[in-house]
Amino acid sequence: MKIEVKRFQQLTTEELYQILQLRSEIFVVEQDCVYQDIDGKDQKALHVLGYKDNHLAAYTRCFDKGFYFEEASIGRVLVKENQRRHNYGHKIMEASIEAVREHFKTANIRLSAQQYLIKFYNSHGFSTTGEGYLEDGIPHIAMVNS
Repeated sequence: MKIEVKRFQQLTTEELYQILQLRSEIFVVEQDCVYQDIDGKDQKALHVLGYKDNHLAAYTRCFDKGFYFEEASIGRVLVKENQRRHNYGHKIMEASIEAVREHFKTANIRLSAQQYLIKFYNSHGFSTTGEGYLEDGIPHIAMVNS
């Protein structure tokens, strides 16, 4: 998988379209969750894109400390359904953690994880903190890297 890291202003209209299409495919259609994905925050995000054969297969968006949380954050973590067998989730997370360190000069990261993915995020050095909560009707929990 080829990884690219871009600020919003560096994205082409085609890349932005692919990102929004894939986020909608995963978070709205697959997870059957009606929520406002286009939230006006993409312009402040660092976008981590994972390509397989020139098609967007994995993605995250990252924010500097102080935007969402006191720590930097990684969110909108996804892998296209037909690409999940290739461990792209792990590759996109590794690239995202590195991007946060390089671009935001911090190793402290917080994320709002869907609870069924706790073990996945544990494998990347994250631990749960606090109690679970509902976000857009889906059980989530805060996690920080340790």
